[in-house]
Amino acid sequence: MHIFIDNKCGAPIYDQIYSQIKAQIISGSLQEDEMLPSIRSLAKDLRISVITTKRAYDELEKEGFLYTIAGKGCFVAPKNVELLREENLKKIEEYMEKILKLAGSCNLSRDDLMEMFRYYITEE
Repeated sequence: MHIFIDNKCGAPIYDQIYSQIKAQIISGSLQEDEMLPSIRSLAKDLRISVITTKRAYDELEKEGFLYTIAGKGCFVAPKNVELLREENLKKIEEYMEKILKLAGSCNLSRDDLMEMFRYYITEE
């Protein structure tokens, strides 16, 4: 598992950890039932507070990406197809918002956007 903390990005450290682990789970880099580093170990490796690492793990567990076995550690939860679908739908909506903003700045109409989209669909 690779985590990179960017002190210049402005995002809270726990959120950076949360986002990167979540992305690795969704992409399949972290496999179902794979054990994650302990909270203390990850905090030590990243040179951050244990509380910060715990918060990231707690958020991931709350959302169903991790599960904890007392005395053994944290593990990647089995992939919930519906949960992954929701995550992907959320990403699509974010991209669509960006597309609409860019289209507005270029004075593209809805018809122009639909034509562009139809073109890309037929190309695949």
